[in-house]
Amino acid sequence: MADRGELTPLERFLRLFTDVRAGEAGIALLMFANVFLVLCAYYFVKPLREGWISVSDIAGFSKIEVRAYSSFLQALFLVPVVMVFGRLSERWTRSALITRATLFCMSNIVVFWFLQPGFFVENLPYTGIVFYLWVGMFGVFVVAQFWAFAADVYSDGVGRRILPLIAIGATAGGAFGSTIAGWLVDSGLVDTNMLLVASLFPLGLSIVLTRVVDATLGRAMPEEPSAEVETAEEAAEPEPAERGKSGFSLIFSSGFLIAVAVITLLINWVNTNGENILYWVLQDVLAHDAVSRGVTEAAALIDYTRRETTAFYAGFYGMVNWVALVLQAFVASRLLKYGGFGVLLLIMPVVALISYTTMALVSTLFVVRMMKAAENATDYSINNTARNVLWLPVESSVVYKAKPSIDTVCARVGDGLAAFTVLVLVNLLDLPVTTFFVLNIGLVVIWLGLSFVVISGHRALTRESESRVPA
Repeated sequence: MADRGELTPLERFLRLFTDVRAGEAGIALLMFANVFLVLCAYYFVKPLREGWISVSDIAGFSKIEVRAYSSFLQALFLVPVVMVFGRLSERWTRSALITRATLFCMSNIVVFWFLQPGFFVENLPYTGIVFYLWVGMFGVFVVAQFWAFAADVYSDGVGRRILPLIAIGATAGGAFGSTIAGWLVDSGLVDTNMLLVASLFPLGLSIVLTRVVDATLGRAMPEEPSAEVETAEEAAEPEPAERGKSGFSLIFSSGFLIAVAVITLLINWVNTNGENILYWVLQDVLAHDAVSRGVTEAAALIDYTRRETTAFYAGFYGMVNWVALVLQAFVASRLLKYGGFGVLLLIMPVVALISYTTMALVSTLFVVRMMKAAENATDYSINNTARNVLWLPVESSVVYKAKPSIDTVCARVGDGLAAFTVLVLVNLLDLPVTTFFVLNIGLVVIWLGLSFVVISGHRALTRESESRVPA
């Protein structure tokens, strides 16, 4: 057996991206591949969401209102889902929990494949809205449970080095999935209705990798940092003090977790405001293009709008994810190593502040698209790393309950507030687009202030976590 202190050629290559030490490459690459598959599957599905909602008309509501109000409904559905998930996390091992939750999502995908507009059913009322709700929950929940798993596998010390590498897998999966989806739609080789079926394969493989990691965890990790890594058996038992508490109870019992929850809410409120405007501007452009192309018949207009919206978002997500991949591979780990968690956490609100200031000055589709791409790419790479490093010093029993609660419910409440913003600014006050960006600038300032609270709390938790590790 090779000396634990000797790096393999693979580990030396991985050090181009982050500080990988002897014996760590095996589990890290399995986790890398796992999250790659999860995000690849998600980006096969996500562009379809925008296409479905664009042809889901409800009398008396504009398209931006239908989209925004659908996001609010996600928060209502997620509350009972998170409560059930928290209970199940106490009964099942982490491997069984993730396996069964993912299989449930896969069964939902099969159902939606049969119900999608223009496939087996011509245009079943409200299926686009139901699908939009489900994709939002699927994207947040499946991804959140993976990162809860990763935060459970690695301690703060090891995770600070390895999670940036694993996060490259997430951004690469998103880039690959969105690019392949866009290419398949643009080339005409595969109809859009087959993207749902395609997503089942990477999800199935991700279950296999989760079980492999969980089964080999105690054997594959290096001996020296083993005190910093929990085995599957240790992770299966919640701490006595936390047993029986719901995710929301844990959040409201900690000032640090409250600040994290509010920041998550603000991030999604700000981001969804921007997404709603991008969607609004796009639909306006497509409406004018349809008229100029002579597409006026109802069925043809529905097909045109759905196809062009899906293609636009496949291209947009592809651009975002490729930029995010570069940031994740070459910037995020270095920011964490040389600037620390605080610098990593502050990058995102600074980028958002610059982006929305620019959009407030120039609100064309090109400018909104590019600024949203910059914001989203930073969110998916640097900010994604910050959000997951944030949980490393937190007890695993708290992570499995509080993190899904924050990443799902708080995120969707932020979407709900964005829906309320549409109701007030568009429906009631009929204010111009620039009002959204001015509001976002104010929200980002609050977000910046709370970031310093989180940085302080994280520093305290890190000291406490280090004191528990045996010398």
